Amino acid sequence: MPQVKVRGISPEKLCELSKGLIDELVEVVKCPRDYFELEYIQSIAIREGNIEPAYPFIEVAWFDRGQEVQDEVAKIITKHVQSIGITSLDLAFTTFEKRNYYENGIHF
Repeated sequence: MPQVKVRGISPEKLCELSKGLIDELVEVVKCPRDYFELEYIQSIAIREGNIEPAYPFIEVAWFDRGQEVQDEVAKIITKHVQSIGITSLDLAFTTFEKRNYYENGIHF
């Protein structure tokens, strides 16, 4: 169920890194491969009245897995993004509370 939401990186580049990225995340997060959602979000940045490419930003939305796992996930994602030639990116984690997360009308 970890959702990896990406903007500022082309879908073609995401496809290049997707398999290796998920391979590593499965091992660290300890959940099945099909729980992961890698999502491309189209984004346009407006700066000083000009349309510019969006800065690479990745959000991981998930249930808390502790600081150690979160730190490792951040390192893995950064490594894979840098492997496709992107040298700088921001990464943020959003933590769901089980009582506020519903699947088919039932909370976890």
